[in-house]
Amino acid sequence: MTDQKRIFSGVQPSGNLHIGNYLGAIKNWVKLQDEYKSVFCVGDLHAITVPQDPQELEKKTIEVAKIYLAAGIDPDKATIFVQSHLPQHSELMWILNTITKTGELFKMTQFKDKTGSRDKTSGKSVPAGLLNYPVLMAADIILHDTDLVPVGEDQTQHVEIARTLAKRFNNNFGDTFVIPEVHVVKEGMRIMGLDNPKNKMSKSADSKYNKINLLDSPDEIREKIKKAVTDSGSEIEYSDDKPAIKNLLNIFALVTNSQPINIAQEFERKGYGDFKESLAQAVIEFISPFQKTYHEIPDADVKMILEQGTEHLAPKAEQKMKEVKEKLGFVI
Repeated sequence: MTDQKRIFSGVQPSGNLHIGNYLGAIKNWVKLQDEYKSVFCVGDLHAITVPQDPQELEKKTIEVAKIYLAAGIDPDKATIFVQSHLPQHSELMWILNTITKTGELFKMTQFKDKTGSRDKTSGKSVPAGLLNYPVLMAADIILHDTDLVPVGEDQTQHVEIARTLAKRFNNNFGDTFVIPEVHVVKEGMRIMGLDNPKNKMSKSADSKYNKINLLDSPDEIREKIKKAVTDSGSEIEYSDDKPAIKNLLNIFALVTNSQPINIAQEFERKGYGDFKESLAQAVIEFISPFQKTYHEIPDADVKMILEQGTEHLAPKAEQKMKEVKEKLGFVI
């Protein structure tokens, strides 16, 4: 590795990972693992901030780790682990809770979006875990002395609170944590929902027609693209005035490594039907090699890799928490 700085990121094992997750995050991690010490987490503790079916959570945890591997995360270059396998994440979260201001948490955009809470009283009926979610994320990041956190521009707020808490602890108790930096992943073409081009594609979306899942069958992909919303008129144009078609052109460009404007020119004399049929085929051809690799990875291998990841990280996490407790005055 040319740069020994450490990066940390992860995904919750809830919902279904889609091509937006892959193209916007995981694909970039594959590149970053060659440049940095890389730690990638399956965030099962984060997932339970909303109700989960236990059997489904277990299944999805393995699925997410397998997706990491199939996408190209190399366990010889990066460390993959399950969040709950390191109890130091929860332990540090509690300690950070004691130096976190509730006002800081109520200001978090994600909390407002998920709960509809715009003040301190309207969120009384939601789980406390949703409010404290950023504190756990801060613990995730600073426990591992993370230098850089790769996120999209709309996620920088969570890294900022991690920076704030690391600085606050260091100021109160002495230098303990590395102050993480935001590593903004430039999203040249954001992937929006197939059913609503105003919002990003989301694995928690209610409608199955919002997203193309990484494990969707060819028939499911064709059906979803066929039902994708379009704009008025029938012209294939790459324009802000036609956000639905622009989004589909962006997807087409990303999965074929081309330019959306060129694709628009190719289909300018064709209708939406021909365009969607070609897009579906392009997505299927893009996803097929990934899916083949995914289905060839045994669950037993995934569990072994996760266990090795925990074993690799545990000594450093234990030492970090020993240092934290000593700074706080706990009897060791």
